[in-house]
Amino acid sequence: MARAELMDFDKALELFEPVMGFEVHVELNTKTKMFSDAPNVFGSEPNTNITPTCLGLPGSLPVVNAQAVRYSISLGLALGCEIAPSSRFARKNYFYPDTPKNYQISQFDEPIAFEGSVDVELSDGSIVSVPIERAHMEEDAGKLTHVGGSTGRIQGAEYSLVDYNRAGVPLVEIVTKPIYGAEHSSPELAKAYVSTIRDIVVSLGISDAKMERGNLRCDANVSLRPRAAAGEPVAPLGTRTETKNVNSLRSVERAVRYEIQRQAAILAKGGSITQETRHWHEDTGETSAGRPKSDADDYRYFPEPDLLPVVPSAELIEELRSALPEPPAARRRRLKAEWGFTDLEFQDINNAGLLTEITETVAAGATPAAARKWWTGEIARIANTSDADAASLVSPADVAALARLVDAGTLTDRLARQVLEGVIAGEGTPQEVVDARGLAVVSDDGALIAAIDEALLGQPDVLAKIRDGKVQAAGAVIGAVMKAMKGQADAARVRELVLERAQQV
Repeated sequence: MARAELMDFDKALELFEPVMGFEVHVELNTKTKMFSDAPNVFGSEPNTNITPTCLGLPGSLPVVNAQAVRYSISLGLALGCEIAPSSRFARKNYFYPDTPKNYQISQFDEPIAFEGSVDVELSDGSIVSVPIERAHMEEDAGKLTHVGGSTGRIQGAEYSLVDYNRAGVPLVEIVTKPIYGAEHSSPELAKAYVSTIRDIVVSLGISDAKMERGNLRCDANVSLRPRAAAGEPVAPLGTRTETKNVNSLRSVERAVRYEIQRQAAILAKGGSITQETRHWHEDTGETSAGRPKSDADDYRYFPEPDLLPVVPSAELIEELRSALPEPPAARRRRLKAEWGFTDLEFQDINNAGLLTEITETVAAGATPAAARKWWTGEIARIANTSDADAASLVSPADVAALARLVDAGTLTDRLARQVLEGVIAGEGTPQEVVDARGLAVVSDDGALIAAIDEALLGQPDVLAKIRDGKVQAAGAVIGAVMKAMKGQADAARVRELVLERAQQV
């Protein structure tokens, strides 16, 4: 794939105004699928969570999942949307191997929720209100795995495998209106918006929202329009591209920045933008062309003849409204106060998009300080080095278990970093890595004293200084002991024993 020419980001913003829009797909964690009783479970053997309805076999009929409707209404309310007194399903017709019916049951002109807004906080503390056009219910498609080739995509693949386990999983698609005025903050706003949506669905308990699993995916729409000179009318909207299924917060930010720079370079040379879908390549940090973007007419929507309209009662809507959790902004303020973090410390968490992970780590038993330390420190460092998303490397439960081992004195920070590397490498839980690698701190004073005596006798000049009250000299002995113990000793305990033994040997 030839590398596209990119314009400097600041230069691009001088010449063009970016306009964005997002479609976030949220998989709901109901027990069964949207229109059948097939299990809604991640990670099963391919093509095992299926029914005739999932496969679109003749004679099978869909039945709406009532819990999915409740979840969808709750999400709509949390987004500040109006809930439609009556909404209707429609058939979205397209032909692709992962859609066995050759259509998707979705909602078109009568969505369950519409006209809302979400407040998104940026790193400088400013609040941006993102307008929501609609949130509609639909079913997910199956999953294709392209085998052969170097990219994992259909181009160059030898063959493709299809798994229908995901076909029919309940989805809510959240569609924003065009977002104007973000300017240089556009990439950051993209990341912060998706992070806010994730926080909302996790707090509602309606989705696992694990982006690495595809529970939450973002299609990022970007267009540019020339800046109008003083006194001139505002230029019409430019042609947009849609970068599909971006599955990490970091990637959403990078994809938007890349598209702004790519489109600006084309437009500045008099070229035109093709309205198309694009694929994001995490390894190269680039997008590539997908297919020409279809308009609604191309899908030949028509009302789903096998399903009645969804007509929620006013009582149900108010019941769900009264059960809404606190909004993300209020939740952040509460957590900051409860955890005792400074503005800067909490801002670091928000900027890293790790609030959910740290909250879950604290819930699993870690102290807030320990959870923040590991996620924004060593885990973030490994993520940056490996060009990965921090949340995909390790679970909050494992981070909490690691922190407990440190608190118990089983591990030093140095040893804990080695254990973390083992967990990320797939060697097991923190305790399993400790046992397998033999990394626990040596707590036997006898072994420590033997190493200390050897180090003291090997450095008689240092021993004399310690006996004369120059305790700073103990550092050389402590270093020798830690080396002899391969770092598996508590430095504070070693220092204590060194000062004791210096008067006895």
